[in-house]
Amino acid sequence: MTFYDDIYPFYPLQRTAFIISGRLLAIILVFLMLAVGLLLILPGIRGKTRVFWMLRIMISLFIGVVIVALNFTNSWAEARMTTNVTYKSFSNAVIQAEVGLHVGLYGINVTLRGNPIVQFNETINYNEMFSWHDIAEEEYEQALIKGLPNPILYIVEKFTLSSPCGMIFQYSYSGRFASATLWTAFCCWILSNILFFLPDIVYAGYMTMATAAFIFFSMASFSTIKNVPRCVFSIGEDSFVTEYSHSFWLALATGVLCTIIGFFVVMLYFLMPEKVKAAFSLRFDSYEDEDEDKSCPEGYLNSVFLNGEMHLPLTPKVTPVS
Repeated sequence: MTFYDDIYPFYPLQRTAFIISGRLLAIILVFLMLAVGLLLILPGIRGKTRVFWMLRIMISLFIGVVIVALNFTNSWAEARMTTNVTYKSFSNAVIQAEVGLHVGLYGINVTLRGNPIVQFNETINYNEMFSWHDIAEEEYEQALIKGLPNPILYIVEKFTLSSPCGMIFQYSYSGRFASATLWTAFCCWILSNILFFLPDIVYAGYMTMATAAFIFFSMASFSTIKNVPRCVFSIGEDSFVTEYSHSFWLALATGVLCTIIGFFVVMLYFLMPEKVKAAFSLRFDSYEDEDEDKSCPEGYLNSVFLNGEMHLPLTPKVTPVS
């Protein structure tokens, strides 16, 4: 408490907890606008094909937005616990709070939420984000300067270069490879959508299975963090270790979905190619032939012109009368 607290214009700075990544929000809004734009063309599609096209659009956009969003989520692995812990440095104040660690491909989120949320006349609700390329030096120093609570500083220190745990090497490298394979899966997803509009639809099925394969590669890359000795986080009297979280299982579900779609497209193409092409509106040649037959009615041919023989009738010569 200082002499200028609660006195205009020296109100204390209002701190708000981090809620959602701006990049993640932008990705969701872009795909929502794309979905709305594609759904606007559905009234122009006739018959039962309209339902099939709607399912294609929604499933395809779901796969695309998941692949892109997984790069920016912070819930590939996480751990949390509720314990009694020292709140800040140079203070004996002990609070009861829930401490959480959320690991993404580009960094971590550390949360601290009081239980109750207001203790010692202060709202204890922190959600601090730290990226891999800055966490070693700059962001950790900034956290020390801001005077963040001890639990947050303790967890972040485990991910610095000076930490004996070396967790930053385990998580940052696995996250970079996982992100690279996810972007490759996104490129395969774009190619599969293009190939679905070409006559040889079997290649679209192959590319969909390739999308699933790269999603599984990203999961395998991130899973390498389990192959090295993990550092235990001891906060207060309790400890925790990270486990797989929502984003990891969502990636698994999306990969399985792509595998099923690609397998069925390839299988049905070899079993009943004409019906598959008709379902995806790819029978352009047959439709054009039918339209030409309908537009040209049946006619009668002149055999004289076809045989090249043409005989003109003879007319008697008339002499003029003088």
